Amino acid sequence: MNAATRRLRLGVVGLGRLGKRHAENLAYRVPGASLVAACSPLEEERAWAREALSEPRLYDDYADLLADREVDAVWLVTPSSLHAQQIVDALHAGKHVFCEKPLSLDLAECERVLAEAARYPHLQATIGFMRRFDPSYKDAFDRIQSGAIGRPFLVRSQTTDKNDNDGFFVRFAATSGGIFLDCTVHDIDVARWLLGKPRAKRVFAAGAVALHEGLREFGDVDNGVAICEFEDGKLAMFYASRTQAHGNDTHSEVIGTAGALAIGHNPRANRVEIYDATGIRNECTPSFFDRFEDAFLHEARAFVAAVQGGASSNVQSGATLADALEATRIGMALRQSLQSGEAVAL
Repeated sequence: MNAATRRLRLGVVGLGRLGKRHAENLAYRVPGASLVAACSPLEEERAWAREALSEPRLYDDYADLLADREVDAVWLVTPSSLHAQQIVDALHAGKHVFCEKPLSLDLAECERVLAEAARYPHLQATIGFMRRFDPSYKDAFDRIQSGAIGRPFLVRSQTTDKNDNDGFFVRFAATSGGIFLDCTVHDIDVARWLLGKPRAKRVFAAGAVALHEGLREFGDVDNGVAICEFEDGKLAMFYASRTQAHGNDTHSEVIGTAGALAIGHNPRANRVEIYDATGIRNECTPSFFDRFEDAFLHEARAFVAAVQGGASSNVQSGATLADALEATRIGMALRQSLQSGEAVAL
């Protein structure tokens, strides 16, 4: 396929909170894309699709969607434990595949997916680390590439969510892989990307349960900190939290030999500043959906453009399977360090 032929026909799999966002983007906001199918085992999610989307073919079984010859590519927004096999199944069916992070919570499964994907070099396989497509992060990356801060050697990055008294993530903890694989994995990918993809050699992590006691039975925490050492003397420092009072506060800093860059230090919902008896302030982005709305859209457009460009395309298509493998490797080492209280060598 090339850009001059036809629209890319996509099927979205999984219509939960994030799946709905992706489906609406693909249906209405991505040039060159047509959302022709959607899949969910839940009737209420298929009912949403009937109302919200432009009459895609609906499936309750993933195998049936893969058998649909009118689908060129699948967009997976499913539970983490299903990702690896679903990617392999899509490749076997001759479909391009975009999959939300993580690639897998099991390193052997990550390796298996990479080996399978190598057999299908004509098919795009991309993992959804959307921060690479956020305009601010992309601007920082371009500036680093141009030498604006000299040689980058340290990244400080955090993912902190507004406290959820309903405890969605506590219920999710059994299958999430823990705070570092669920939240910090984005910071891990950003750090590697901004530092030139160095390989990690040692990590240390610690955490606390500040509010959500239900996490203890899963060996998880609601606040965690970590340090990652890379082979070439580069470093990364991470903070993850589920308990912020003010909203989703995702930001990063890159320090180089000739300067530094800060990305998103003030998590502004918009450009309005409020002056009242409490002082001067701005409202915060309430959730990661709001903070990275543009990134999700740019990510989808880049994936479609990469597929349409074919094997020779130089369109940035996001994190590769190998990038996702390294993020999982580091995230799992952080979880091990958290549980053991010891540094972990990779």
